[in-house]
Amino acid sequence: MKKSNYNSNKLPKAWKKKKSRLAKQIKAKQQQVISQKTNNTGHQPDYRKKRLPLKRKRQFLTGQSPSWRLPAVLLVASLVAIILVIPTLIVIPFVKDAENEAGTIEKAADPEIEQDTSPFAVTVMRSKSEKTEDVPLETYVSRVVASEMPAEFEMEALKAQALAARTYVVNHILYQDDKTEYDVTDTVQHQVYKDELELKKIFEDNYTEKMNKIKQAVESTKGEILTYENALITPAFFSTSNGFTENSEDYWENEVPYLRSVESKWDEASPKFLDQKIFAVNEVEKVLNIDLPENSALDIEVTRTESKRVDELSIAGKIFSGRDVREKLELRSSDFTIKQKNDHLIFTTKGFGHGIGMSQYGANGMAKEGKTYKDIVKYYYKDVEVSTVTDTAPTLVAK
Repeated sequence: MKKSNYNSNKLPKAWKKKKSRLAKQIKAKQQQVISQKTNNTGHQPDYRKKRLPLKRKRQFLTGQSPSWRLPAVLLVASLVAIILVIPTLIVIPFVKDAENEAGTIEKAADPEIEQDTSPFAVTVMRSKSEKTEDVPLETYVSRVVASEMPAEFEMEALKAQALAARTYVVNHILYQDDKTEYDVTDTVQHQVYKDELELKKIFEDNYTEKMNKIKQAVESTKGEILTYENALITPAFFSTSNGFTENSEDYWENEVPYLRSVESKWDEASPKFLDQKIFAVNEVEKVLNIDLPENSALDIEVTRTESKRVDELSIAGKIFSGRDVREKLELRSSDFTIKQKNDHLIFTTKGFGHGIGMSQYGANGMAKEGKTYKDIVKYYYKDVEVSTVTDTAPTLVAK
């Protein structure tokens, strides 16, 4: 092979000059670039390529959002809606229910019977503690109604009972013969009275509801009493009749013009209408203090009053009033029949109570038929008027 004659040291001078000129131009150009990119502090910037996040880098390169971004946004928005909206939808009905319940309670609540609304107080002798208790008149009446009549009764029946209870205590205080440190007792000697604590034990969880109803009845008749020829009456009442009320003189001694026998057909619906008690013959002997023949049929004769209650009972030659037999044997009513079976006597009674005046179950039956409390009291108490304490007993009110 022929050896090449090329030698860089032997290049033409023109080419060497050209090469030198190009090298200077390149160096000058580099110097210019460096000068332009040098920062104000005199340090050269970091020319390392800045890394972009994946999302931004892709957007920067393609000029559009990634294809999954729109569904992701919708998913996030849906989750936010579920978290914020659904709890609100759940809570709102309960808030409305609570508001409605509060409104209902507020509407159902009846005015409290405060002492300043009563013209005077009643001094009650408490039988258990043997201490007296001063109670505002209307509060006393409400507690007597709660103690004497079922709170489930119709409103008009409760009003009639309130009128009777108020009339009784005003009449008793005004005309009582025996002067004592108290006005009335809390027993059937006068009217049954129980205080707030006792009623709460009886009514339990229904105390507020029942007492509000009774207080409404008392408040609706506040200050009203019953009079006959401008005088206070004795407003006798009892639980259940035998179908008729009793003339006062057929059970008590005196004839009272407004306590007349009337039909009371509603009482058959009372759970106390019928009752039965069985006594051994020797037990009846002991209670009635008589001698009865053994192992033989008893000779029993009965006469009855206008209301079909027992007027007199003749047994083994002894005569008893229907009232005596009822009270001594603790029968529910003086309307009774007697049936002998071997050495036992079976007493079957109709009604519950003495039978004079207003029947409570009869009053409730009338109320169910749409009668008002004034209709009720004027039916059971003949020819009476509804008056006020202020007009009828001004001296008592002035105390």
